[in-house]
Amino acid sequence: MKTYNICLLPGDGIGPEIIAEGVKVLDAVGRKYDVAFNYTEALLGGIAIDETGTALPQETLDVAKASDAVLLAAVGGPKWDTTDPNQPRPEQGLLGIRKELGLYTNLRPVAIFNALASASTLKPEIIDGVDLMIVRELTGGLYFGMRERFYDEEGAGVNGANGQRAYDTLEYREYEIDRIARQAFEAARKRRGKVTSVDKANVLETSRLWREIVHAIHDAEYPDVELEDLLVDNTAMQLINRPADFDVVVTENMFGDILSDEAAQITGSLGMLASASLGDGVALYEPSHGSAPDIAGLGVANPLAQILSVEMMLRYSFDMGAAADDIHRAVTAVLDEGWRTGDIKGPDTPADKVVGTVKMGDLVCERI
Repeated sequence: MKTYNICLLPGDGIGPEIIAEGVKVLDAVGRKYDVAFNYTEALLGGIAIDETGTALPQETLDVAKASDAVLLAAVGGPKWDTTDPNQPRPEQGLLGIRKELGLYTNLRPVAIFNALASASTLKPEIIDGVDLMIVRELTGGLYFGMRERFYDEEGAGVNGANGQRAYDTLEYREYEIDRIARQAFEAARKRRGKVTSVDKANVLETSRLWREIVHAIHDAEYPDVELEDLLVDNTAMQLINRPADFDVVVTENMFGDILSDEAAQITGSLGMLASASLGDGVALYEPSHGSAPDIAGLGVANPLAQILSVEMMLRYSFDMGAAADDIHRAVTAVLDEGWRTGDIKGPDTPADKVVGTVKMGDLVCERI
């Protein structure tokens, strides 16, 4: 029997509830395909701050590095919100584990489940045929650049005799752009053969470097792939105006963070979107949504993005394509049968078709 070791990071808010459904689905797959999944749970985010004083304990990092894959649920919440640069924040754990594992590529598929087309805020004719992949650079840019906040001698400020100043540094190296561009072109070759490279080359020097390198790689190695450049502000508009025209969208860290959440809304719910963070070693899989502390513990959270993250894990880390297809078909079947969690129900959804977190997980497992 083949065995895989998985590091589980439930995190905060609804995290423990939805990751339990991901494990349930993995166990169903294991029974069907005679594969064993061993789980080791570790701390990340706010709960790690509460118990250890840091958002990413060394023990968690050790467990993750020793595993075959990492399954994360969600981190963060208002309990740990602070503007004090000396206080730990849950997001530091997420950024830190990505950096330490060398996870420089984030894949976020955005596709329409036909049964949920009415949940989108966009017109049906706009979202018809939407199937795109956002490829986000994950370990460079503003989120990892040098930063500082300090008092300035020039001018009075609300927090003291002198005003405050702050800066964050946006920096990219050639190799960082090179490797993410290749990921995008390779993905496009397996899809519809088109890459949209998003930047702000009319303003930013890093974006001008980005565009030059992307084009050089394209012209030398991927001339069979269609390449277009779009400024990030225009991209934000076109994702709403003509989302079905996009195939693979590649962009830097912060732009990708913002655009992927915008693209998520096309589907009608963040609760439906999975993601994979890949590098040269252990990969990490997580839903695209947050920790939703307002509904934590109520048993109503949508676990489907977590379950679809398991699908990506099987596909990208374990080369279990047939099992991954089973999960996708099972989720599609459950939705086609009319089952909904509260975030994706419509005005005409029968009350007896609205289910909670555990029941939704059970329905998917039954169809696997």
